[in-house]
Amino acid sequence: CDRLHAEVPGAVVLNTYGSSEVSANVTWARCRPGESVTIGRPLSNTRVYVLDPDRQPVPIDVPGELYVGGAGLARGYLSQPERTAERFVQDPFGAAANARLYRTGDRVRWLADGTLDYLGRFDDQIKLRGHRIELGELDAVLCAHPAVQAAVVTVREDVPGDPRLIAYVVPREPPGPTAEALREHLGARLPEVMVPSAFEVLDRLPLTASGKIDRKALAARAVREPVSPRAVREPVSPRGVTAQAIAEIWKDVLGVAEVDARHTFFELGGNSLLLVRVQQRLRAALDVHVTVAELFGYPTVEALAHWLAAARSAEPVPARPPEPVAAPAAALMSVDELERLIDEKHRERTSSGRRK
Repeated sequence: CDRLHAEVPGAVVLNTYGSSEVSANVTWARCRPGESVTIGRPLSNTRVYVLDPDRQPVPIDVPGELYVGGAGLARGYLSQPERTAERFVQDPFGAAANARLYRTGDRVRWLADGTLDYLGRFDDQIKLRGHRIELGELDAVLCAHPAVQAAVVTVREDVPGDPRLIAYVVPREPPGPTAEALREHLGARLPEVMVPSAFEVLDRLPLTASGKIDRKALAARAVREPVSPRAVREPVSPRGVTAQAIAEIWKDVLGVAEVDARHTFFELGGNSLLLVRVQQRLRAALDVHVTVAELFGYPTVEALAHWLAAARSAEPVPARPPEPVAAPAAALMSVDELERLIDEKHRERTSSGRRK
């Protein structure tokens, strides 16, 4: 909007929002230089509502789904009665008995000035390891990198039970930013759980006939092994029998070809559930009883091997990082509760390290 005003001073710029189901346009807003761009207010003969999952109105600033009513609604989808019933629902606020509302699937909120702020799509929201993630938010943060022209993040589950975030990036100029640079860019702005495991550089993003991102085409692409973006340059090989044994376990659990001895389990694409699997494998392969808290305290192959060697030789054990996490009792927690606790403690440690 600011660029357009700079190129065409004095132009009147309107931002309109809508779709085919509502005769193209529903709301409009006049965009002025230096102001936030919203989707504005409804057009004449159009009604809009921001509702919660129970289809009750939400207060100002609270996100909800946008519903549209009024004279502009379509009758439904041709020869698709089930889809029509799902999207064109009964209007609880309309006077007419057969009044309908269209569920847009768009996530919005009312602002104090009576305009609508567009926040993204509900079908772009996922749940990964107990956390709700807006994929559109990740796309926006990636696109904020000065060397990125376009980006889209998807979820892949190439290994059953191990979903991972994969980022597809189109650089402004080849060869584009390194995976390490992109990971650091995201890591400075988002929690670790929201940082993709792998980054794929493309010449362009695949599009559908209507010009939207073709996510099915992205899902069909082969993805390289999710090797740590930090480990792609001059990796440090594990040294010693214990370190090599730990590295082999990590390779198998993470599904990677190489493990850098100085990079953390999470940097290599791991997550809390996989960390529990590592704990079990260490017990079986090395006959050592390591708590999840200790794995967090010594998150690299090098650090963990050194700590295990010191413990076995009865030497003084190195001090653990501050605020150690007490190992949760599995019998008292569900898997989801354990997973949330582990991720929460990891975020606290990561945030503490960044503040320092």
